[in-house]
Amino acid sequence: MESGTGRRPEGLFVGLCTLDVIQLVDHVPGPDEKLTAREQTVAAGGPAANAAVTFAHLGGKARLLTAIGSHPLALAVTADLDRAGVTVSDLAAHTTVPPAVSSIMVTASTGQRAVASTNATAHRLAPPDDLDALVAACDIVQFDGHHMELATATARAARAAGRVTVLDAGSWKPGTQDLLPWIDVAVCSADFHPPGTRTPSDILRHLRQQGVRWTAVTRGGQPIEWASPYDSGTVEVPTVPVADTLGAGDILHGALTHHLAAERQLSAEGFVRSLCAAALVASRACASFGTRTWML
Repeated sequence: MESGTGRRPEGLFVGLCTLDVIQLVDHVPGPDEKLTAREQTVAAGGPAANAAVTFAHLGGKARLLTAIGSHPLALAVTADLDRAGVTVSDLAAHTTVPPAVSSIMVTASTGQRAVASTNATAHRLAPPDDLDALVAACDIVQFDGHHMELATATARAARAAGRVTVLDAGSWKPGTQDLLPWIDVAVCSADFHPPGTRTPSDILRHLRQQGVRWTAVTRGGQPIEWASPYDSGTVEVPTVPVADTLGAGDILHGALTHHLAAERQLSAEGFVRSLCAAALVASRACASFGTRTWML
């Protein structure tokens, strides 16, 4: 990866893309209850998509390898990604089934969100014929753990090509154990629990045993715990008035991938510096409703 040349970093993002319908509410409704939302927004969503949008917003060139399809609802997804400057490689372009729709309610007083979605269950994606070319064209590759067969094949190709691989580990999914050996950097949520783990220290230890050299665990507004081959420590998360936590982890990973792409090589200092910068961006995003307002 190059730094200081003026060239925009290029990132390949592999994983889930959804249509997010986001409502700002006073409370999540109970059974048979109807309520009027304070505000709503509609945007492309999913961890990989949100990370790609963040990467592009910060000045990088982002390509998203995913499944969207040709259903009329998919037009809203592709239009939003196009406006955000994300290039899409749609491996389900001829599919007419609706894209995954995430129905999201954000509680105004706390910023907490409730989400219902089918995620990636409608598609099983095989690696595209031009996978090696897509990997060779980028500086860094990020995965969100969805479309696992595609992710593992891409991670193997990235390792062979000498590209840095980053995992957004939101939760343990079937096949994660096959993906981890090909990952260089893994930043996990506190909900990511490999078998036999309970604490952040357990998670970091498990990742190290699987060959992941640069690791971290996020815990909302609490300090991020990190470990490298040389050291370990914490990174403070800036305090902001929280309006909406939706997508905060996705945005953190997109920002992290952007800053890592600016490093000449992975180092303890560069890793921590990138985590600090990413935490700042994610915190800023939490101060406004939706996943796009913070960019304005």
